[in-house]
Amino acid sequence: MFILELLMISPIILIILGVIGYNLVAHNKLLHLGRVFMMLPIIGLIFFVEIILHLLFNFISSYADAINTMLWILGLLLIALFAFVMWKVIKKKAVYIPLIVCTAICVCITGVLIALDNKDNSIPTMRENEDLLSSYVPYVEDTKVAELDEESTLLITEDVPKMDGATAMYPVYSAFAKAVYPETLIGNEFEYDYLVNEHLMCNTTTEAYIRIAQGDADIIFAFAPSAEQVQFAKEKGAELVLTPVGKEAFVFFVNSRNPIDNLTLEQVQAIYSGEITRWNDLGVEGFGDIRAFQRDEGSGSQSTLISIMEGKELVEAPKENIVRAMGGIISQTADYKNYKNAIGFSFRFYSTEMAANDQIKILSIDGVAPTVENIENGTYPLTYDFYAVTRSDASENTLKLVEWILSEQGQELVEKTGYTPVK
Repeated sequence: MFILELLMISPIILIILGVIGYNLVAHNKLLHLGRVFMMLPIIGLIFFVEIILHLLFNFISSYADAINTMLWILGLLLIALFAFVMWKVIKKKAVYIPLIVCTAICVCITGVLIALDNKDNSIPTMRENEDLLSSYVPYVEDTKVAELDEESTLLITEDVPKMDGATAMYPVYSAFAKAVYPETLIGNEFEYDYLVNEHLMCNTTTEAYIRIAQGDADIIFAFAPSAEQVQFAKEKGAELVLTPVGKEAFVFFVNSRNPIDNLTLEQVQAIYSGEITRWNDLGVEGFGDIRAFQRDEGSGSQSTLISIMEGKELVEAPKENIVRAMGGIISQTADYKNYKNAIGFSFRFYSTEMAANDQIKILSIDGVAPTVENIENGTYPLTYDFYAVTRSDASENTLKLVEWILSEQGQELVEKTGYTPVK
């Protein structure tokens, strides 16, 4: 947490100000300097209690930041109060100046950090989560899921394959499920903002590959697996079968205020390998250092980025610190945040439909825009198949489902959803 990290230095600031203040007004400087260090045990105790309370409130309350800030202000005031009581000089006028100065500066620091944090939180964030899936649940009101104009030629009512996959793929395999599975089976899979039906899940690429390798899913929809995911499946005794069912463009985007419209593939590689670190190296003035966001390891988009790097090592991704109950502060890859100097990546449909945002601009690559036409004719250089991934020991109904997806009806749903069919 941004505020938590920076406010951790506030007690130190208080000590320094106390030393300076008392050295300015005290007759016996060494005596007062020694008494300043009597504050350290109090600071440690209050800081420890504050961290415990923060973790507790972060776990149970959506107002954790506000509570955390109030606890800090209270803690700083208690530090000052207890310190002056220990000095037994609370009635001396010489105390008032450093007390007022210390308290005012700490409150100002807190206010500034809150303002900065609020400004940072106001910047749009693109993340893959279940909130984006609610519009594509098959039987919710005003669902966006694509439908056939006639009844499906395949209906599966027993031994129903369990679907899973990437967030970006959920709209299309949700459409498959609605066409082929009975409503009684998948009509209530979205409850309390979570997908809960075992036959139509969306656990993201990483978890989906784990589940099919372990036999917990029968068919998943995702982009090509990473080498680690293939190896994990082998270790579990599973042979994965990848059947192309559609095509999609891998795209890069920047803040809409950024004047750049095109990058070459070599420039993309240079940015994400750290060879190019500033926008002015690309002819863009006034945008400072490039903040190149990445995705979690094992995600479909991250695996695709690695594949286009052609062996070049990726630069370290921007991180964010998360406070988690019982786990302290951990660092993880940050979701894309649309800073002025940011660049990120995803797949075309996800970035233009599922997480539509008029504050980002999708770039051309090597002078070719990622339009549906350019995906179809193969001129856009970063066009990839996405797959129906099954096991070599897949059930008969799972194989029938794959065959139907490649049929005219299945490919119609791919196109109606917004992807490019393979047939």
